[in-house]
This record gives sequence, structure tokens and C-alpha cells, in this order.
Amino acid sequence: MLELSFLILSLTSISVLILICFFRSTSHPPTKTPCPESYPIIGILPSLLRNRHRFHDWIADMLSKTPSSTLQVNNFLNLSHIICTANPVNVEHLLVTNFSNYIKGSRYLDFLQELLGHGIFNVDGHLWTVQRKIASHEFNTKSLKHFVSDVVKSELSKSLMPNLFKACDHGLIIDMQEVLQDFTFTNICKVAFGVDPGSVSSLNFSKAFDDAVEIGFSRFMAPLPALWKLQRSLNIGSEKRLKEAVKVINEFALEVIKSRQEQDGGKNQDLLSRFMLLSSDMEFQDQEHKRMFLRDIIISFVLAGKDSTSTALTWFFWLIAGNPHCGSSIYSEISSAAPPPATASKARIFSYEELKNFHYLHAALSESMRLFPPVPINSRTTVEDDILPDGTYVKKGWFADYSAYAMGRMEKVWGQDCREFKPERWLDRDGVYQPFDQFRYPVFHCGPRMCLGKQMAYIQMKAIAAAVMHEFEILPVDGGATARKMASPPYRLTMVLKMRGGLPVRLKRRVTAQQEVNKRD
Repeated sequence: MLELSFLILSLTSISVLILICFFRSTSHPPTKTPCPESYPIIGILPSLLRNRHRFHDWIADMLSKTPSSTLQVNNFLNLSHIICTANPVNVEHLLVTNFSNYIKGSRYLDFLQELLGHGIFNVDGHLWTVQRKIASHEFNTKSLKHFVSDVVKSELSKSLMPNLFKACDHGLIIDMQEVLQDFTFTNICKVAFGVDPGSVSSLNFSKAFDDAVEIGFSRFMAPLPALWKLQRSLNIGSEKRLKEAVKVINEFALEVIKSRQEQDGGKNQDLLSRFMLLSSDMEFQDQEHKRMFLRDIIISFVLAGKDSTSTALTWFFWLIAGNPHCGSSIYSEISSAAPPPATASKARIFSYEELKNFHYLHAALSESMRLFPPVPINSRTTVEDDILPDGTYVKKGWFADYSAYAMGRMEKVWGQDCREFKPERWLDRDGVYQPFDQFRYPVFHCGPRMCLGKQMAYIQMKAIAAAVMHEFEILPVDGGATARKMASPPYRLTMVLKMRGGLPVRLKRRVTAQQEVNKRD
């Protein structure tokens, strides 16, 4: 009965909104910015439903056909207006030149409030400034960089590599995406919370976190936000599951914070202990408000670090499998660093200094993220009417989105070979890595909100990729990134660009020249 009442109420609401929005649509001023595949009243809804499985490629295709790589999107019933761009000049304007006019706004708070609260990725103004200042200080300390490096090296030698050796020796097919997700979850728990996630409560937290992120993202994609808001008020469907997931997240996070408060936080190097020490001089209404402040900060960093690294590495291994000459170049580079371990069951774990000298590997990871950025699209809300550098008019309250995924596929930005995997584009004549302009490559965002963990993310990805590729050839069951698959990549439509169906692979041990000699002897 409750579901039937919900359906009747929904249909009635839609009918009323259609009538209202019909009159609203006829009174809107015309715009010079193209709006492909859009229709009166229903907007882009038919096209969205038809292209939902290839959403990011659909956006990229439309942007590539516009004069300035910018388009206007009229949503269902004209309930919202969106400007989407893959123009580097516009991105610089949004994220730097007119930074104060493009904010996260109420949209993020509405959609992600339960999960992120008032964390750094969900707020603007004073709350953002305070958290950014604390985080910036800590992310620039050598002690944190070395702590992260030590955690990754420890987990590689004790966990990831031994498990891969076993899988290889038994001829197992493993889901590399899932393996990497588990590994990076362990790392982020140790770096952020200072806890070992082997407990049942940690595993429950991981699943609850994934559910909350997916449901939160589905709110962004909902053609009619009133429907999920109605579900939330009635506590049914996905909104009920979100409430249950957030309860698990809060119980776990607050228990960890409470235990840290009972200890001497200054003796621990994890992010939570560092923030607790730095926030000791801040004023809070009571201890509960302080715990929630710390909870929001740490959950935000779990969001940033839990899936982004594993997602980037998943696409990286898929691309390398489809471009074996690139894999050979990486193996030659890492093999020249030092001789392999004496025993076949012990992996070579590279040092921080060695990783910094792997220029081709760095270029290959950058190229992989150019084509498959972990966060493929980002959004802002316009504070006041504005005109972008390409002449696009943006009205107060409109959403201004920029697509890193589409930008990586723009010939105007990257040339005619933009859809090809070419790590060499990042190297100079001497084979030294050369970064591109941040506005052409907004994978780590730009300007004041530039990702603070960028360098540490590279070190972690290089450490994992180097250790794995030194010991194994990664052989995806689907053959890797063929030209046909690159035209229609197998991604899921979530907040992070995860691979649909995972990445099933076989592992093949590499045979070194020394091992060949030993065999002959």
C-alpha cells in the first residue's frame, strides 16, 4: 500500500511540474551556447536514458562537436540548467580566475550531507578554509610523506605481493580491481585512522562506505530529485539503505576517534592523530561537535584515497596489457634500478628515491589517468551571473561542470592522437617526465582546491605498479585495451570511474636473464 501511494503521489507531482515547467521554458532567454540532443520540457532525458551506459563518452562526443568545447544542458522539466565544458581556458576561469563565483553550494550538501557532513570536499567559505589550512600543513610535512611511503612498502611486502605469488603459483584468475581496492583500503585505514582494517567492523565499514557513495552519486544522476527526497522522507528504497550504511560508518568512525582521544595523539603519525593535535586550540560547542568535525575530515580523506588509486591502477594495467611495448619500456626502466631478490618468493620493493627516477612509469600513469581520470566529471554552482572566456553565459544558480574525461579526448587540447595511449607525450628528448598545464589536465583539480595528496598518490601508484610489474606480466582475460574496447570502455556510472565487471586477470611470472642462466646450469 505504501509503495502504491508513493507511485500515485509521484505521478501527480510529475504532472503538476510538467505544467509549471512548460511555462517556465517558454520564458527563458535564448542562449548562444549549443545544447545538443535537447527537447522542450523533457530536455535531454531521452538521450540520457539512451546513453546512460556510455555517459562520459556521450558527453565527450557532444562537447567535441561544439565550437568551444562547451555546451548547455537543459534537464528534465527545466528544473536545473547546466553548463558543461572541456575547454582549458574555461576551466581556469571556473577554478582560479573567478574561483569565488563557483562554489560547491547547496547541491553537494543536499546530495552528500549524510556521508561527508561538513568535510572539506563538501563545503565552502570559512569551513573549507579552516580544513584546507590544517590539511595543507600536514600534507607538506616530510614525516607524513615518509609515513605513507613506509605503510605502502610494508603492506606490499607483507600482503599484496605474497598473495599475488600464491595466485600465480596456483594458476588462479583474480579480479585485479578488487585486489587493488582491498589493498588501498588497508592503506587508507592505516594512514587516515591508524587502524588495521582486518577486523569485522572495518569490513562492514568498507561495504557501508561503498553503498553510501554509490547511492549519493545516484542522487546527482536522478532526473527528478523530488523522487529520492520523497523516498528519504518515507525511509524506503535506496534512501533506507543509505541511512543504514551511514549508521555503520558513523559508529566505526566515532569509535576510532574516541579511542584516539583516550590515547596520546601526539605519538601517532596517522592523519586523525595529526588533526586532533592541530585542532586542540579550536573552539567547539562540546566534545560531540569536535568528534563530528574530526569524523567529517577523516571520512573525506577516505573518500579521496580509498578508490581513486585502485581505480587509476586498474585502468593502467588494462591499458598496459593492450599496449605491450609500453609494458616492456616500464619493465626495462624498473629492472635497471637494482638486481632482483635472491629468492623467487620475495618481491623487489622499490625505495622512495628509486621511484622518483622512474620517468616512463610516471608518464604511463599520467597518460592512463588522462584517458581514465578516477573522478571523470566535477561540478560547481554559480553564485552570480557570469560570462566564461569563450562567451558562454552562465546564470546565477546554474551548475557549471567540467569533464576531465572529455578533455582527455579533445583534439583541440591533445591533438589527433588524443584517444591513443601514448606515455611518450609526457617525456622530453632525454626521457625525462614533463608535466602538462594543470588546466589541460585537471585530473587532480586545479587552483585553490588542487588535490593535496597528488604527490603521495603518484608515489603509492608507482610503488604498486613497479613491484607488480617487476615480478609479473598482467594478462587480462578480456585481452586488455584493444582499439574496439577503447571506443566503448567498460566503466560503471559511479562517482569514481570503476571498471564494469572488474578486471579478471591471470598472472605470469617474469623470467629474468639470471634465472635463465640458473635453469641452464
